Amino acid sequence: MKRDYYEILGLQKTASDKEIKTNYRKLAHELHPDKNNGNRETEEKFKEATEAYSVLSNAEKRARYDRFGHAGVGSAPQDNYGVNIEDIFGDIFGDIFGGGQRSGGRQRGQRGSDLRYDLLISFEEAAFGMEREITIKRREACDACQGTGAKAGSKPTGCKTCGGIGEVRINQGFFAVAQTCPTCRGSGQVIANPCIECRGNRLKEVSSKLKVKVPPGVDEGVKLRFNGEGNAGLDGGPRGDLYVVLNVRKHPLFQRDEFDVVCDLPISFVQATLGAEIEVPTLHGKAPLHVPAGTQTGHVFKLVNKGIPHLRSRSGEKGDHLVRVTVETPKKLSSEQKELLKQFASLSGEDNLPSHKSFFDKVKELFG
Repeated sequence: MKRDYYEILGLQKTASDKEIKTNYRKLAHELHPDKNNGNRETEEKFKEATEAYSVLSNAEKRARYDRFGHAGVGSAPQDNYGVNIEDIFGDIFGDIFGGGQRSGGRQRGQRGSDLRYDLLISFEEAAFGMEREITIKRREACDACQGTGAKAGSKPTGCKTCGGIGEVRINQGFFAVAQTCPTCRGSGQVIANPCIECRGNRLKEVSSKLKVKVPPGVDEGVKLRFNGEGNAGLDGGPRGDLYVVLNVRKHPLFQRDEFDVVCDLPISFVQATLGAEIEVPTLHGKAPLHVPAGTQTGHVFKLVNKGIPHLRSRSGEKGDHLVRVTVETPKKLSSEQKELLKQFASLSGEDNLPSHKSFFDKVKELFG
C-alpha cells in the first residue's frame, strides 16, 4: 500500500504551501539520485517524495486527496509527476541546471566585456595627480547592420534546433538537463547572410577617446575603474567597465616608501665634520637642511609634510621627505692636504675614532 503523502514529506495535514515546498526541497536535496551515486533505493524514495509533492502542491489535487485519499487522485504520472523540477531545485542543484536559473527563453541583455588599459605616468604625476586623454579600442554595435549581425536587406531567423530559446534539453536519467544550443550558441537566432563589416559578430572594434583623471597619491599597480566604458553589450545589455592600470616611471633622485619620499644626499667630509646649511630637492621644490657637525653616513633627516599627498585625504595630509646622508671620502688629495690630514690624525688619536673601533670590537666579540 502507498504511504500517506503527508507522512512522506514529514508534514501535518494543516501544513501551509510554504511548508510543503520547504520540506520537499529538503528531502530532494538529500535523496537526489545524482548525489547518491545512483542508489536505487534512494531514487525510489526520491520519486515517492516527488509524487507526494505533485499532489499536495496543487490545491485541487490536495483537496481531493484530503477527502478521498489516494483514490481521489488516481495514479500519478511517472515522468516527474507533473512537477517543474527546475523551479523547485533551481537554487539547490545549480550544478545540474546551469546555475539554478531558468532562461524561460533566449538569454537577453548580455553584458559587454571589461577592458584593461596600461597607463605610464611620472613619479610626480603619481604624487600630485593628473588628467590625460587616452585612446582605447573597444567593441561597439556595428553601424552597418545596427547590431543585428545580418547583411543589409536581410535579418536573422529563429534557430530551428532550439526553437529560438537558445537552449536544448538532454535527458539524463530522471531529469532533462538544459544546455546551450550548439547551433546558435545560445542566441536563439541564425544569421544566414552575415554583415560584411562585422562578419556577423554584431560588434565592431572602434577607437574612442576618453579623459582619465588620476587622483593624487596613487602608486604602481593601482587600478582605476571607469563604469560603462568597456565593450558594448548585446540585446540591450549593459556595457562592460574599463580598468586603467597605472605604471609609475622611476625617478632619478627619489624613491617611495608608502607616502614618504626617500632621497640619498651626498655631502663632503668637511661638511659632515664641521656642519653645513644645504638646500635639498623635494617634490615641493628646494628646502633648507641643517647638517650638524659630526654627521655620520646613514643618518636620516626628516622634512615633515614634504612627501606625497595621502590618497583620498580630505585634510591635505602628506608624507615626509627623508634625506639619507652619505659622507663622501675624497679620492684625490694634494701633498698639502695629505699632510694636514696626517696632522689631524696625530692630534686626534685613536680615541677619536669610536665608530671604527666599536665595529671591530663587535666583530672580535662575535667571532673571537
